[in-house]
Amino acid sequence: MLARFMRPASARLISPSIPCLVRPMSSLTPKSYEHILVSSPRSGVGQITLNRPKVNALNTPLMSELNDALRAFDDSKATGAIVITGSERAFAAGADIKEMQNLTFSEAYRKDFIKLWSDVTQITKPVIAAVNGHALGGGCELAMMADIIYCGPTATFGQPEIKLGVIPGAGGSQRLVKAIGKAKAMELILTGKTFSAEEAERWGLAARVFETPEKCVEGALETAETISGYGALAVKAAKEVVNQSYEVGLSEGVKYERRVFHALFSTKDQKTGMAAFVNRTKPEWTGE
Repeated sequence: MLARFMRPASARLISPSIPCLVRPMSSLTPKSYEHILVSSPRSGVGQITLNRPKVNALNTPLMSELNDALRAFDDSKATGAIVITGSERAFAAGADIKEMQNLTFSEAYRKDFIKLWSDVTQITKPVIAAVNGHALGGGCELAMMADIIYCGPTATFGQPEIKLGVIPGAGGSQRLVKAIGKAKAMELILTGKTFSAEEAERWGLAARVFETPEKCVEGALETAETISGYGALAVKAAKEVVNQSYEVGLSEGVKYERRVFHALFSTKDQKTGMAAFVNRTKPEWTGE
């Protein structure tokens, strides 16, 4: 949450958006959205850009559109990985407080308010968050739902819901603890303090920090393109077994990984990949 508690933007955050590397989604039926931009800027890569003025405050309509676009890419055989990004000023500066300020407990509980946000985690293809500017509250939670986080130099993370008299509601307390440990997560959630891109990388939340916002998005697209060049079944299995480590203990996780590893020997891609390695040729993946 917390769009209203972001710190004032400095001069370097004035740019309203990062140049969007867009070409039409040739593999998908064109669809118009109000709060997001959707494109396929590279082979096998889907890009979703949050596009709600001024700081990409998250609300139900935006998240519904995001989920719809994610499912479309997930269902497309032409897409192997997905990048979610925002503007240079804000990836997403928090949830739209006006949408929730007058909710009662019974209303929020009855309709399971913001449950649909977690649909992002149901996507089977790898999702990369390219974060520039503010990723606060719900924006931080959305970034943490991705499989990989890349940061630009101005990226700022935080869970400042305590300043509104509430707590993170879309998984922030759970995912932050697993990413950076209880002590740091507890301090950040109880104080509402923010942390930088460099700290996110040092603590293990982010994979990389780039020199400019543009390089952050380009880096995410490059990694997504690399991933999409591998066999779809192996990529799906790899994401699945890594995520399983969050759900079970070590011994059960290792056993689960081994069973999925065994299962891949029934696929054509395994035969193709190993034969290509032995024969020193380039594999032609079929996703079967």
